[in-house]
Order: sequence, then structure tokens, then C-alpha cells
Amino acid sequence: MKKLLAILSITFLALNSEAKADVKEFKIQIKDHKFVPNSITAPANEKIKLIVENLDTTIEEFESSDLSREKLVGGGKSINIVVGPLEAGTYNFFGEFHSKTAQGTLIIK
Repeated sequence: MKKLLAILSITFLALNSEAKADVKEFKIQIKDHKFVPNSITAPANEKIKLIVENLDTTIEEFESSDLSREKLVGGGKSINIVVGPLEAGTYNFFGEFHSKTAQGTLIIK
């Protein structure tokens, strides 16, 4: 029984590692209350990970009704947001606390 559990655990870890390796990562920084870059192009029908790093000292909220995501990112902190698989199209996001300057798009092709 112990051998079976060990084999199942190893198999699960291997499959989980493979799945994570397939997720493409894209880095977005928040600097001076703006997203840098403010446009990201990613492949359709694949999961992607957005790594949002806030270089400002103030908190911001990454928000997107298109992606159904809202997540706070503290000053000097970073967050991960996994989305998808997504169909081709343009998905908008913004910073809730600085919505006039913190605007961005995720373009899926």
C-alpha cells in the first residue's frame, strides 16, 4: 500500500509539474500608476499567467470584468493571475485606484 501511495504521489507531482510548465508567463509592472507594458499579446486557447509587480509605494487593484478578475497588489509587492484558456479577442484591464492612467489590454491571437 505504501508503494502504491508513493507511486501515485510521484505521478501526481510529475503531471502537476508538466501542467505548470505549459503555462506561459507574462510580466506586467505598475509604475507611476501605469501598466508597463500596457499591452500584452498571448496565444489563444492556452492558460497564461500574468505576473503583476507593483513598483509604486501605494496599493493598486488589478481589475478586469473581461477576465472576471479583481486582485489587490500592495506597494512593492507582486501577484500572479492565471487566466484562460481564452478565445481570440481583446480583454481590457485597469487599476481600480488609478483608472485614468492604469489601463491595459490583453490581446489574444
